[in-house]
Amino acid sequence: MKKLIPILALAAILFSCESENRVYNEHQELSPQVEWLKKDSRKFSVPIDDKSSSYNLLLSFRYTTGYQYQTVNVKVTETSPSGKETIKMYDLKVREANGDYIGEAGLDIWDSEHKVESNKKYSETGTYTYFIEQNTPVDPLNYAMEIGVILDKVK
Repeated sequence: MKKLIPILALAAILFSCESENRVYNEHQELSPQVEWLKKDSRKFSVPIDDKSSSYNLLLSFRYTTGYQYQTVNVKVTETSPSGKETIKMYDLKVREANGDYIGEAGLDIWDSEHKVESNKKYSETGTYTYFIEQNTPVDPLNYAMEIGVILDKVK
């Protein structure tokens, strides 16, 4: 119970800081064993109603103290409503060169957000699907908790 209170407090803070331009924000747990297996991709369905606007696409990564790498390497497959697939690789930096963790800390849990595309334009309206999988040289990737997709409309 003592550990639950700080976690709930952190969740309340994170949800209250959400941008007014945020059009999508979803996070998915990776594994109860605090690891991310290569075979465990996560699917996100992002509705796009306005193709005339520009968006910032962010990936979020929640990890714990003990994460041993400077980055988490991810493969993102985007599928448009008409079925066009685009695959991109991203290296999300989560530790400084001196070993310091990057992100918002809550006890031993770290939340990091990474802008991977700025001023992104969508060519169609409808639901875009994102599959995210870890692409690091190790399997499993230990101390990984959650991965997420965030989409903010650029004003």
